[in-house]
Amino acid sequence: MLFMVIETFRDADMIPVYERVRDAGRGLPEGLVYVDSWVEPNFARCFQLMECDDASLIQQWVLHWRGLGVSFEIVPVVPSRDTRAVVEPHLAAKG
Repeated sequence: MLFMVIETFRDADMIPVYERVRDAGRGLPEGLVYVDSWVEPNFARCFQLMECDDASLIQQWVLHWRGLGVSFEIVPVVPSRDTRAVVEPHLAAKG
């Protein structure tokens, strides 16, 4: 499964998180794959795409980041191409 992880940095301060990544890596448990990430220009939030088959791996990863002033919203997502395949049979015929 794919998960969009939205990290919100307290006071738009991402420095503690970047220091942890630099010093100790991402803290990914085996089976959790980091795909890519994007950061807002004001540094308030980071959007990370993660992949795993067991959602408890995401929970383990979140616990790794406790105490650094970051909160997480985790949203399961489906790639557009997969969604299109599901929706396509339900579309009205072109006339």
